[in-house]
Amino acid sequence: QALAQQVSNQFGSQRVAFLFKPGTYAVDAQLGYYTSVAGLGLSPDDVTINGAVRVEGQPLPGGGDSALNNFWRSAENLAINPVDPVYGNAPLDRWAVSQASPLRRVDIHGGLFLFPAQGGYSSGGFIADSQVGPGPFDGLVVNATQQQWLTRDSAIGLWSNGVWNQVFSGVVGAPAQSFSTTPYDPPPYTTLAASPISREKPFLTVDASGHYGVFVPALRHNAVGNTWSHGPTAGSSIPIEQFFVAKPTDSAKAINVALAQGQNLILTPGVYHLDRTIEVKRPDTVVLGLGFPTLVPDNGTVPMTVADVKGVKIAGVLFDAGPVNSPVLLQVGSQHAVNGQAREHNDWSDPADPTSLQDVFFRIGGAGPGKATTSLVVNSDNVLLDDIWAWRADHGSGVGWTANTADTGVIVNGADVTAYGLFVEHYQKTQVIWNGENGRTIMFQSEMPYDAPNQAAWAHDGVNGYASYKVADSVKRHEAWGLGSYCFFNVDPTIHATRGFEVPITPGVKLHDVLTVSLGGVGVIDHVVNDTGAAAQGVATIPVNLVSFP
Repeated sequence: QALAQQVSNQFGSQRVAFLFKPGTYAVDAQLGYYTSVAGLGLSPDDVTINGAVRVEGQPLPGGGDSALNNFWRSAENLAINPVDPVYGNAPLDRWAVSQASPLRRVDIHGGLFLFPAQGGYSSGGFIADSQVGPGPFDGLVVNATQQQWLTRDSAIGLWSNGVWNQVFSGVVGAPAQSFSTTPYDPPPYTTLAASPISREKPFLTVDASGHYGVFVPALRHNAVGNTWSHGPTAGSSIPIEQFFVAKPTDSAKAINVALAQGQNLILTPGVYHLDRTIEVKRPDTVVLGLGFPTLVPDNGTVPMTVADVKGVKIAGVLFDAGPVNSPVLLQVGSQHAVNGQAREHNDWSDPADPTSLQDVFFRIGGAGPGKATTSLVVNSDNVLLDDIWAWRADHGSGVGWTANTADTGVIVNGADVTAYGLFVEHYQKTQVIWNGENGRTIMFQSEMPYDAPNQAAWAHDGVNGYASYKVADSVKRHEAWGLGSYCFFNVDPTIHATRGFEVPITPGVKLHDVLTVSLGGVGVIDHVVNDTGAAAQGVATIPVNLVSFP
């Protein structure tokens, strides 16, 4: 029933979460939109699915299938003994997705395919704290048409092929570094031996006596592999009594009262219409969404703010812009300057207890009219961004250059912010602006706005277009790995973007494995970084790669 309702329900209001108590189940779960499947054990192997937890491609009118719009679904904290019913009981699981569809804390005893059964395109994904194999297919992950992907702190048997932007951070069994100036051969692999700093997403659990809690994994430094295959995950559990379990009928006022009383927050599935800001003011507050709960500001307010406190964890939430423009959809921290002067560090932040945003997604339009100047602003220092998709809709309802207006997806003003899996697309100016010192991004994917009406409407200061990723001229230290920027100017294919990436020339700012692509030659990106790199153009959709900059 859930599949029939959700498989084509791209912009509907229904939200679904299936939570499995520890045990073994015979299930073939095909996931549609806004559908989450999660185990409730302390270990992924406490819940075993004999069958599949899968995402398939969607049929195209002219035949074949595609996963380019397979968004907003997830599988977490369970083991899968895969039996794919489409392929004669071959022991593999299929996860044909694009953005906002994470696999977390999953143990797959077999193989994993990341593309539709009929070979259609898929466009972006994220795996963390997981393992593929051993078992039949010996942990084989087949990328095929998957254009960009991040795998973090996991273990695999073998990774097969790559398209544009395949990034591995702290992955046992990851392919060797092989990104080069020659597209496709060797495969474009960006491989970091360890993740410099990471924390896994909080998750709901139930014990043998039926008591619920939320487990918060511990911070890791130089992490390699998952947190659970060699013993229990380090961390601590918060009893369910310390949470306000919200429903969509609860007001923002009621949620704020609970937060002010020291409660954490669980958002159950549904769409929450907000007449005021949800204010997270206490250090170490956990805000956990189940089943893609969606926060919509009805009157141009900011849906959620985080005060100047450390250690807040926000996970599994979709912010959906409302019909009246909001200045920002999520603001983390209020202070990034004193008397107009940028500060090197916030004195209240703590590198041993960073704030983290995990599987936090933003949408401007698509489900209806939506406007927001910026989706995410990070003013705090010591923040982890772990699977972020900020999307100004290019299809759906309420979509158009003057309809779903939005300048910038993500602005980082804080210092020591690390991003894993930063997906930011179609905003009308710069997609990401990084003003803070000592920032790091591991895997970035971006598409420039499709719908710019002409060059004059999409230019600034004598420059054609806007870079997808801009590091401010004042920044002295910044490093990023595995970055891709794409264009598809389908309203006016004569449009140019002067550059995909814009950074200051200084020894402490370094980019590794950077590419630009013109999709089908519909528009041109003249240079990759600043004025370096050839033009991305031509109907063959061949990327232009830079191994390093400068």
